[in-house]
Amino acid sequence: MSSRQPFYGTQAWTECANAYRKKVGGLCERCLKEGIYRAGEIVHHKIHLSPDNLKDPSIALSFDNLELLCRECHAKEHQEQKPYKVDELGRVDLPPIR
Repeated sequence: MSSRQPFYGTQAWTECANAYRKKVGGLCERCLKEGIYRAGEIVHHKIHLSPDNLKDPSIALSFDNLELLCRECHAKEHQEQKPYKVDELGRVDLPPIR
């Protein structure tokens, strides 16, 4: 398990992610740009979390750094970037932070 994983269970992240979903209307932002209406399921960080920025609220909790994605778009985002692996449910398996 990555050291980033505990962050996603915090009250701050849960509240932030829920508020962001509500703000953008619950649809996948990338699909919507293509005229496709698909439910967004994963609040994604545009600048990915790292040990250096994990505790920086302007990265970890800022709406400017978030994007609501469907599982398909989230999987595409992370499969293009090695060494991430995405399972069939769209969950990202991150390498350990050293």
